[in-house]
Amino acid sequence: VDTSAGRGGPGGETAAAMRRGVEPAADPGGGREQTAERLLRSTAQRSYDPELEIDWSAPPVPGLGYLREERCSLYGTPLWRSLSPEQRLELGKHEAASVASVGIWLEFLLMRMLTKLVYEGDPTSRHVQYALTETADECRHSTMFARMIERIETPAYGPTRSVHRRGRVLPLLARGPAMWGAVLIGEEVVDRFQREMVGDESIQPLMRMVNRIHIVEEARHIGFARAELVRSIESTPRWQLPYHRLLLSHIAYIVCRSLINPRVYASVGLDPRATHRVALNNPHHRATIRFGGEKIMPFLAEAGLVGEPGMYFWRKSFLVE
Repeated sequence: VDTSAGRGGPGGETAAAMRRGVEPAADPGGGREQTAERLLRSTAQRSYDPELEIDWSAPPVPGLGYLREERCSLYGTPLWRSLSPEQRLELGKHEAASVASVGIWLEFLLMRMLTKLVYEGDPTSRHVQYALTETADECRHSTMFARMIERIETPAYGPTRSVHRRGRVLPLLARGPAMWGAVLIGEEVVDRFQREMVGDESIQPLMRMVNRIHIVEEARHIGFARAELVRSIESTPRWQLPYHRLLLSHIAYIVCRSLINPRVYASVGLDPRATHRVALNNPHHRATIRFGGEKIMPFLAEAGLVGEPGMYFWRKSFLVE
């Protein structure tokens, strides 16, 4: 996706913003209202309606995948080599559905955090109005992912039950840097995989179009969250940073370990529990998670959010070796 101009995405970053790794939405002047005003204009100019933009009646193309093979959790293992080409396609389809359904769960959590911001804010401010606009975007994205899962005829796996229960308290615990860091972990890791697939003609057209829409609109959300994280770090006392580091590292661990629900392995006749252990020990799978974090991790480290007392969970998340 060309996100430099036109409908494909926002553009015009300043050199300072690019050095910080902030997406085009970030405001070089540091003003919340100016950032939000620009994001609202961008939303009005470059938004998609998945109901109209996607041909939901189109049949799948025989032989095309739903996920790049090298991003499958078993890639490179003896189990992977034992699978037939058809089984590899099937497993990739179910893993793609797992990532999408976990994405829906993460967007639900994001919407809860955004509405908390709105509840405490001034509805006449551009900042709160953009938070409402992003909430509407995430509603459309969740519906789009749900329709995609339905269309490819897989379960909506989502996270495990224990993780789902723990997710209920995240909006209560996460605030300031940890909250915006959690948003970025959830958005940017998946965004990296989607950008890799969107131009790959070996991937199903439905998947590529869903990814294209999400990439363009998510660029604004990422820019908003990055700018908010920078502001929240500046206003957070240094003595509170260890709390944010620990909480964010634990959230990253939960997110990265939840992307592939173990139940996907039953789709190709493999034992979910045993195969899940194989995947977690697979160097290719660990490298895939690190690939997903390559853009966001330097940004979080520069912000002071990667370090003790959270390094145990950062390593267990596979985002850090």
